[in-house]
Amino acid sequence: MTESVHLSVVAAAYNEAENIAKLISEITVAVKPLNKTWEIVIANDGSDDDTPEMLRQSMEICPQLRVIDMKNRTGQTAALDAALRNARGTYVATLDADLQNDPAEIPRLLKLLEEDECDFVNGWRKERNDPWLRLVSTRIANGVRNWLTHEKIHDSACGLKVFKRECLANVRLFTGLHRFLPTLVKMEGYRVKELPVKHRPRTAGIAKYGVWNRIFKALRDTFAIRWMQSRIFHYECKEWKR
Repeated sequence: MTESVHLSVVAAAYNEAENIAKLISEITVAVKPLNKTWEIVIANDGSDDDTPEMLRQSMEICPQLRVIDMKNRTGQTAALDAALRNARGTYVATLDADLQNDPAEIPRLLKLLEEDECDFVNGWRKERNDPWLRLVSTRIANGVRNWLTHEKIHDSACGLKVFKRECLANVRLFTGLHRFLPTLVKMEGYRVKELPVKHRPRTAGIAKYGVWNRIFKALRDTFAIRWMQSRIFHYECKEWKR
């Protein structure tokens, strides 16, 4: 039987050689003072830079680090899903590998779950450090997403999320749908909260998404979620006793 841990911190990484070692160090500094068992699970999504070597070096330094190596580049959703399915934590935290999410925020979000105030905490990058075009496009995308899905989530695509492991038990991710996790989890009946979190500018590496292709893909995915919402059902039943 696989041994469980209190907290799994999960990320997908593609060509983040300049960021990955610092990310692992920052996570360690953030969660070690909790004095609970923890692990870091990084899915290497077919990186063709020095990310694999940096991960190997980090494994020598950090025994809590586990690396899931994707056979081919599969995209962020699939790599994140692989890391999540291999995580052993009672609680799971996700963040982006580019250091724009601050791991120091994890304990604050985790506390809400440990005190059973909710089942899933979604980070909200209220003060974003992004170019103005991305800021405008993101605001439009979030507005359209909420309008179509009847949601009130300010920042569904924020990489920083902390949740109870069982939230994902019946959630099947398809390409792009990791950005809709708060809605997918709510559809399963779990309690979702949203909290403002820090957002840092990218200082190294290259952004993997352009503004326009993200907008059109997000719109397509939003229609998929709306269809799922219109078809989901919940029921209770029991078998007759003789």
